[in-house]
Amino acid sequence: MHSYEVEIKSLLGSKENADTLREKMLQLDPATKLIARSSQLNHYFSGGNLDALAESVVNNCLSKEKCVQLEDIAKRAKNVSVRTRQKDSGVYFIVKASIDDTTSENGISRIEIDEKVDIPLGALDALLLGSGFSYQAKWSREREEYLYRGITVCLDKNAGYGWLAEFEKMVTRAEDAPAAREELRAVMKELNAAELPQDRLERMFAFYNAHWQEYYGTDKVFTVK
Repeated sequence: MHSYEVEIKSLLGSKENADTLREKMLQLDPATKLIARSSQLNHYFSGGNLDALAESVVNNCLSKEKCVQLEDIAKRAKNVSVRTRQKDSGVYFIVKASIDDTTSENGISRIEIDEKVDIPLGALDALLLGSGFSYQAKWSREREEYLYRGITVCLDKNAGYGWLAEFEKMVTRAEDAPAAREELRAVMKELNAAELPQDRLERMFAFYNAHWQEYYGTDKVFTVK
């Protein structure tokens, strides 16, 4: 069974705006709680062959069940984004595939594999590079995850982007994704969080990919309209 991620982003920009959103959540729902805090490195990949990757990761770090899901994604998805992540001391293999007309990297409704592995980040990257993938960009961020009215709200301090909020809900059926999107938008409205338009998000993503060496691991921020 696949998991489907429904996620909408809001560009906050400054720490002050992130503080305001956090305070608003606590004001409207005192049961809001911080569920995780982490430092992350996220490596995005392009190109490659998913079938070769499935064979490589099942022999090294991924369960057969997850590899079957990966093969199914390769057949069904419109766009696929492959990435690796180090979250504090944990390392994760991640695949996100769009099931709507948005992109796999930044889209709203996506099939998702997010699996912890037992090898270092460099070794996992090497498996992807050996399957024909190449680095698209490397990202770094500090993340706070909150549970607000049954929805995950992440406050991220991203290299390049500055502060960003992600409103996320997981569903187990693709047909439940539209209702989840509307639920997220209703929550964002009550929190006065503006949805980051997909076209601007894609311009930001493209700019970062072209200049990521200048921003990765730093506090530097750019502005793309």
